[in-house]
Amino acid sequence: MKTEKIKEKYHHYGLEKEDVFKHQHFLIITRSGIEKIAAIENIGLTYEVIKCEPNFAVVKCKADNSEIWIETFGSALKGETYKDGNTNSHYVIEMAEKRAMSRAVLKLTGFYELGVFSEDESEDFKKSNNQNK
Repeated sequence: MKTEKIKEKYHHYGLEKEDVFKHQHFLIITRSGIEKIAAIENIGLTYEVIKCEPNFAVVKCKADNSEIWIETFGSALKGETYKDGNTNSHYVIEMAEKRAMSRAVLKLTGFYELGVFSEDESEDFKKSNNQNK
């Protein structure tokens, strides 16, 4: 049943092979897939910076599609390795924003309840980190 719902959403949003990939235990949607979904659903997004420091940021995202609205958060902690933080990017506020946006879009469209995540949510979810697995 869950697989059928995911397939329905995949076709509804016109997702293509490059928009989705398998992680060890999850289905992951790439940044391009998130952008397609947001555009089709006409999702409005607003952001609020909760915390912004040189190596740490938290962003709140409010999202709506005229039927429902949600609020969620994205964060980024710069580390030399993934064990030290959750990103190795120096652009922590941008990473926090991308994570908040991705979470909001997936929650608003029901992907989260199906166990589908965004590649922006974790360095471990990046397609480049999973191509040889």
